[in-house]
Amino acid sequence: MKNANETKFVAAIDTSTDMLACTVARIDGADGSIDVLASGDHLCRRHANVELIDTLDATLARAGVAREQLDAYVVGRGPGSFTGVRIGISTAKGLAYGANAPLYGTSTLDASAWTAWLAGVRGLLGVAADAMRGEVYPALYRLDDAGVCRLFDRERVVKAAVAVEEWAGRADAAELQLTGDGLVRYGDRFEEAGLTSCIDRSLWWPSGEGLLRAWRVGAENADDVAGYGDPALVLPIYTRLSDAEENERKRLGLAQSEQGQTTGVADELAGRHLQFRPMGPADAEAAADLERSCFADAAHAPWSAAQFLEELSPSAAVPRSWWVAHDDGELVGYAGGMVVEHEVEILDVAVVSARRREGIARKLLAHVSYDAQMLGCTTASLEVEAGNSPAIALYEALGFTRVGVRPGYYGHGVDAAIMKAELPLVLPVDAASPEPTAAVVRAWPLAEPERTDEETAELARRRLVLAIESSCDETAAAIIDVEGNMLANQVSTQIDFHARFGGVVPEIASRKHVEAIVGVIDAALEEAGHALGLSGGTVAPAELAAIGVTQGPGLVGALVVGVAFAKGMAYAANVPLIAVNHLEGHLFANLLAQPDLKPPFIFTLVSGGHTMLVHVRDWGDYQVLGETLDDAVGEAFDKVAKALGLGYPGGPIISRLAETGDPKAIEFPRALNRKGDYRFSLSGLKTAVVNYIEQETAAGRTIHVPDLAASFEAAVFDVQYKKAWAALRETGAREYCIGGGVAANPHLRKMMMKKLGRQGVRVTLPPQGACTDNAAMIAEVARRKFERGEFASLNIDADPNMTL
Repeated sequence: MKNANETKFVAAIDTSTDMLACTVARIDGADGSIDVLASGDHLCRRHANVELIDTLDATLARAGVAREQLDAYVVGRGPGSFTGVRIGISTAKGLAYGANAPLYGTSTLDASAWTAWLAGVRGLLGVAADAMRGEVYPALYRLDDAGVCRLFDRERVVKAAVAVEEWAGRADAAELQLTGDGLVRYGDRFEEAGLTSCIDRSLWWPSGEGLLRAWRVGAENADDVAGYGDPALVLPIYTRLSDAEENERKRLGLAQSEQGQTTGVADELAGRHLQFRPMGPADAEAAADLERSCFADAAHAPWSAAQFLEELSPSAAVPRSWWVAHDDGELVGYAGGMVVEHEVEILDVAVVSARRREGIARKLLAHVSYDAQMLGCTTASLEVEAGNSPAIALYEALGFTRVGVRPGYYGHGVDAAIMKAELPLVLPVDAASPEPTAAVVRAWPLAEPERTDEETAELARRRLVLAIESSCDETAAAIIDVEGNMLANQVSTQIDFHARFGGVVPEIASRKHVEAIVGVIDAALEEAGHALGLSGGTVAPAELAAIGVTQGPGLVGALVVGVAFAKGMAYAANVPLIAVNHLEGHLFANLLAQPDLKPPFIFTLVSGGHTMLVHVRDWGDYQVLGETLDDAVGEAFDKVAKALGLGYPGGPIISRLAETGDPKAIEFPRALNRKGDYRFSLSGLKTAVVNYIEQETAAGRTIHVPDLAASFEAAVFDVQYKKAWAALRETGAREYCIGGGVAANPHLRKMMMKKLGRQGVRVTLPPQGACTDNAAMIAEVARRKFERGEFASLNIDADPNMTL
């Protein structure tokens, strides 16, 4: 950034609404005055990711400013359309990062108010921005000749009817003028309430100049803040958590989240793979084992598996609530109680010794007490050995107090302390809940590296390609050189944030990508810099030869973040962009293990979202022989694991359990197992497993989970092998490879190596770490496309339904 007294060129963009706002201006360093050089504001519904870079480029051309001359970027942080906000912020992050220029964020609501001010509006102004779902983002301002003044502390979201009632009930309602794109949908409601003074419709959306004005006011109070301008710190303005997380908070008995979220993700709900679910009959043996280990020295006899099964019987005289905690498929704790009139009697609580003091018991009791409240309970009671100080301290922390003693309750001389508590229990954030990750504050822009002639020549020779992957729940970046040497491979996983929901929540995935992407790319550039021994220890964006990115398929909200960032970074750094098919990336992951792999060969893709058999006739020439008609293999694993209450992701857990199981114990169906049919169907198998679980549960029989896991795996993998071998015979190919997250399964890998190897087929398996989503596989595809000069335009969009 230039000296504060020098003139600066600034570009402002916003895609939070249907208005694509884009303005280039000159900022006078002496007085901070804004001289708009050109604007490209235009209504652009659902095409912002396609039009944004081209709009910026055209606006710069009209302003007579080269992209290299821009000293800073300003972006609207929302609130607004979730996808629109992410497109704007992700693109702006990429632009600022690629140019090594500061990025500043500002409220889109403030920008709307300043847009009205610029048009001469004065007095009391209400901005009602559309939040969809019958809601608006309401904001009140006072406008005078000096500027715009907020009359609220933070952005929030309410039902449109609530905003109408609030504003119509004000003593100064007659003075209130309205603006905001929420009037398009809900304007008649405001009018019916007597709020009829609306400013000109053309001013209902934020403008680029409005963004600049809003930013300048905020900058007056932020110029001296450490890290101000760092693109990593610019995040959307969230007014609520995702729906899934709000429901989880309710389930845990926590208060509704405060409006105005920092990251939009509930960090306090993320425990390392630790998951909670209702106890089922399949847990009886494990619970009894844990009971024996926890109460081996207790005066009372530990519960047996039969007693746990009896507690779970649907014919029990009074309602029960039993919950278990598990980690990677292992039961680590349980708690249960029964309802007697308006009180829940806590019957048993146990946590494996190695996992105590992590707050697991508190969370288990939170679930039990929540269920009790739903059944009309207002109090909770329990008995505990009077000498068990740790347990008593836990219960006291939850709000229990001693109300009596039962002498000799647990045997001669062993008294029971009777404790009671009002519901809901006191549930502080516990030791298992990590603090929100603190952002690394750094001075921005970064110091430009000083290169020796030798370093410059080496970078030119290496021609580095950066690859970005964000198709699902991993934010990843890798750097490869033109010869295929992998210089960096960074992955930031979100498993902890999704595990408690039993699968990926798209809204959470997208939010975490926005938060993590700059840090992941930072780490990749630094790793490559160290690998090359560069002075300064990092590669600068402008020193890259190209930037590749996963365009699809995947979750649209997740893909958008990576695509928008990559386009912005490529444009600002003035390097070509390469679009990569995620499925092709899984195919090319095999080259990381076998660089001499060459077509023709047969490839099986088995991932969480895809199952297909492909005849690879040449690189880029793919004949899809068959795909799944319903569930993908990884999806089936997750659903079966969920039905068993084993947690997410299901593949690794089922694989581990299957180690000690009998694959022939249960005969599950093999669908579409006909000659010449290369299609797959997993829904019937999944249904058969679920039916088996329900039948065994209804009969009160304990399910031997390892046998079930091994039999399920066998049913899936038998079909995979038979179809692969049939395709090899039909095509004459003598090589086979596999890809996708399920390709990491050791039983599948061993079976394919053994059975196909006996047939004289060379089997290539990707490295274990390259099976799940990663950027190294994307980098290998991007490198080859770079060599062929296959570059993408900067108006591409994410393609969630892309095919191979």
